[in-house]
Amino acid sequence: MDTARVKTDGIQQRLTDYAAGLNYDALTPEAAHAAKVRVIDTLAALAGGFDGEACRVARRMAARLPDANGATVIGTTIKTTPDMAAFVNATAARYVELNDVYHSPGSAGGHPSDVVMPLLGVAEHARASGRDLIAAVVLGYEIYLRLSDAIGRTAFDCANFSCLGVAVAAGKLLGLTREQIANAMSMAVVPNNILRRVRTGHLSMWKAVTAGHAGKAGVFAALLAREGMDGPPQPFEGKSGWCDHIAGKRFSLEVMGGKGVSFKIQDTMIKPRSSCATTISSILAAEKVAASLKGRLADVERVTVETYESAKTGMGTGEHHWHPDSRETADHSIPYVVAAALMDGTVTPRQFDEAHLRSPELRALLAKIEVVANDGFTRAYEKLPVEHHTRVNVVTRGGERLVGEAGGDKGDLSQPKSDAQIAEKFLGTAEEFLGAGRAKATLDQLWMLEHLENVAAIPAGFVKS
Repeated sequence: MDTARVKTDGIQQRLTDYAAGLNYDALTPEAAHAAKVRVIDTLAALAGGFDGEACRVARRMAARLPDANGATVIGTTIKTTPDMAAFVNATAARYVELNDVYHSPGSAGGHPSDVVMPLLGVAEHARASGRDLIAAVVLGYEIYLRLSDAIGRTAFDCANFSCLGVAVAAGKLLGLTREQIANAMSMAVVPNNILRRVRTGHLSMWKAVTAGHAGKAGVFAALLAREGMDGPPQPFEGKSGWCDHIAGKRFSLEVMGGKGVSFKIQDTMIKPRSSCATTISSILAAEKVAASLKGRLADVERVTVETYESAKTGMGTGEHHWHPDSRETADHSIPYVVAAALMDGTVTPRQFDEAHLRSPELRALLAKIEVVANDGFTRAYEKLPVEHHTRVNVVTRGGERLVGEAGGDKGDLSQPKSDAQIAEKFLGTAEEFLGAGRAKATLDQLWMLEHLENVAAIPAGFVKS
């Protein structure tokens, strides 16, 4: 291949050079620790989502493609091709909305932890070390989040950033040359562009599967590059390229983490509840009211949820938010999660099961809920540091008024989580999945990830009891 073709695309060359120069020793201690935390957190999310219907479908597909030298379908002893493992494992990690999230004013946002499970599978396949995996995760996040900031919201889904981040970081784990990494990039971005339609209106299984699809495409591109396949030249900046037709504009990636610049992985938020990020402040606020309503939900006359404009528009507008027909729609609905929190006291994956989705009591409460935008809360969401404010106002038939509020110093999604909180969240899903003893042993192993010589030990031990 004529490498001059690759060098004519500035973004492609910039990311190739950046990937080639990034290794564990180039990371700050803070970035390395943040990557460990995201591996732990994403495995917790996978344990919570493992039994979801979409996840079972994906595992059936993987079982038909055995590959003893591939990667593990985490939670099982099945080994399949690395790209199919990426599909299954990223889908499971995304299913119950427990994985981390990103928001910065003007960015596209997204769930950069979508890169973690695909990269763990490639690291297993490549017999990579824990340090190699940590560096790959930081690299995948860096690419995802720098693109999110540079491009902002478009008609295309943020999972496209995951596809590219996975392709480049997987190429690094596989030991690809610069030319091969550049080709992997091209074969990721040119044929794989997911529409935001996957998260619009009544949602389907594909809402979670989007993460798996993006991860699979990224790994597949890296595997193709390893075999010698070349991709279209100038994939970003050339005629009919990604900048003009997907990003919708020309952009550069001059600032990247390292050499005194903070790595973007440190900017993502760890979720405290199993739901879409823009519903979480509503859950936290509703929880503060729930105890006072225990046993007397029928007395509720009306509920007003005040939140920031983006949350109101995205998760509190449209009939589907009051009439969800799937867990995928329900966990993106402010009315639903507020009703569930008022009824049960909190929101976990269990609040999205069929019994809750069809509950007459919950449905009756949904009809009493109104969602409105609060200008002050909107301003707090649109500045740095970002604050996620919501106030839940409940009025009973007897005239009693109950108020719960979240955001800022009242409890905020963006507040950093301690290692103890990360451990508590992990054990909250992993103990049921692995049993208490194995869950604790796995957590201890993950906290020492940088000392692991072969990351294959992680999926080998993460088999459902």
